[in-house]
Amino acid sequence: MAPLSWRHQTLIQVLLSRGPLKENDFSSIFSQVTGRTSSGPQQQLLNEYLRKINTELSYVQLELRACRNQYDGNVYYGVVNNVSDEQSKLGTKYTVPQIAFYKGIVEAIIQDAEARGCILNTDALYIRLDTQVHGVTDSESHAAQIPAAFKNFSMSQKEKTLEQLVKDNWLCSMPDGKIGIGVRSFLDLRSWFRANEVPACEVCNEAAVKAQLCQNEACNVRLHPYCLKKKFSQQRVERVCPGCGTQWHGIKAEAVEEPDENIPPSQPSMKKRRRPHREDNADSEEYSSQASLSNVKRVTRSSARRGAS
Repeated sequence: MAPLSWRHQTLIQVLLSRGPLKENDFSSIFSQVTGRTSSGPQQQLLNEYLRKINTELSYVQLELRACRNQYDGNVYYGVVNNVSDEQSKLGTKYTVPQIAFYKGIVEAIIQDAEARGCILNTDALYIRLDTQVHGVTDSESHAAQIPAAFKNFSMSQKEKTLEQLVKDNWLCSMPDGKIGIGVRSFLDLRSWFRANEVPACEVCNEAAVKAQLCQNEACNVRLHPYCLKKKFSQQRVERVCPGCGTQWHGIKAEAVEEPDENIPPSQPSMKKRRRPHREDNADSEEYSSQASLSNVKRVTRSSARRGAS
């Protein structure tokens, strides 16, 4: 295969330097680079560019992929690192305590049985770093294994780290002050979500971090807000849960943009799983260039409500 042209390289460099870009911004840059403006031929050309770019990037275990931001439904493009070994983690600009802090926040968000996709800012700041020390069951031994850097990680350091994680799009700050998963994490952690059985959306089969749940507590169906609107966008479609048939309330019939499917998936589609009632004890799977996340304890919807009461 011929080497990448300056046009291919420009697209890669733009994403590496600017970070994840919205689909409209990326398409605009693509049009400027290629000189193509018509939607039909441009889309076909874009798919060809992406296939060629990813073929070359695979040799250095990188990938240009698209994902949908689960909070606003927008599609983003970015370059991610598919390596999850120790060597890849050495390239991070974050320290070990900062990575542990990030891991704790992500775990707290994804284990929410109500799939709200966020936690309070104050809850994020009070994440305990010692929960990221794994492999020791005895309490005394566990305390002895906690690194001094974890113990000395101050509140002001947490505040600065949280601000930086939001700035780098690993996390996001919402208008109400809550903290959610950043678009860069949605890009990088796709395999980790799948490996750790984060419940999938019934429509798109991607991890349903921010989703609506079936009103039937015995049913485990989750739907992203944008997938929900897509599924029930037609007036004559029966608005019931695809899993149990329970009436789905609070739905507005709105036409929505079709999910982006231009980049061929590099990994198998996520299998639809029921919400597990167990504790995963395997070691961490993936955090791309940042860190490997550890498995987290699952919480059922009913137990979450009892805990809140």
